[in-house]
Amino acid sequence: MIDTHMHADARSSEDFELMFQSGIDTAITCSYYPYRIPHEMILLNHLNRILELDTARARQYGLDLKVALGIHPTNSSINPESIFKQLYRWIDEKQIVAIGEIGLEDLTESEIDIFKKQLDIASETDSKVIIHTPRKNKPEVLKVILDIIPQHIDEKQAVIDHINQDVVNQAIDTDCMLGLTVQPQKMDKFEAISLLDEYGFDKFLLNSDISNKPSDPLSVPKTVRELKRQGYGKSDVEKVACKNAVEFFSL
Repeated sequence: MIDTHMHADARSSEDFELMFQSGIDTAITCSYYPYRIPHEMILLNHLNRILELDTARARQYGLDLKVALGIHPTNSSINPESIFKQLYRWIDEKQIVAIGEIGLEDLTESEIDIFKKQLDIASETDSKVIIHTPRKNKPEVLKVILDIIPQHIDEKQAVIDHINQDVVNQAIDTDCMLGLTVQPQKMDKFEAISLLDEYGFDKFLLNSDISNKPSDPLSVPKTVRELKRQGYGKSDVEKVACKNAVEFFSL
């Protein structure tokens, strides 16, 4: 199984062990610094910590931790140029599987500018992007995201994450992959399964988005096991358990 979106820097080593023991072989950790950053070097140090320390921590417990790095909209008040420069290096050295998570939160000018630039970098380097959608004003913000994406990148390079019942109709007809976050206060496993049942398994990825907020490191295996319990076909279950992620991220 693959958990396609988590924040390893906010989690304990015990979580990595639990995930591996529950059947998760691979996870993708994304960048998100939940505090106000006065200088870009703080964010750069944080991103390097994810790349070097957290992958090593996870590896000790058997978890193959892949990395997505970028500027989360929460961190868009910094001067982004040094981060942009590093993105090119990380991509060139094949150290990251995607630019992410990026996206929009409050629709500020700096958020939008940084989002567009990171999409341009992804397009230029043929990289994948993991795109955040917020808890608040999700339909309004997603509308702006969906307008921006095709102006800067092939939709097939993007996964739009934290999709739920309220906004799935906005995104289902795009060429983007869609991330279902099974997490307390976002979506439970039955709501995720309801969306898969209605829209099929081809366009969706499963993730826990475990972070400093209320989280369940086992939400992906719990959802996969529930799919099996309810009798969904093996090939469909495998798509959201791992196959879609392997193909999208070239894992």
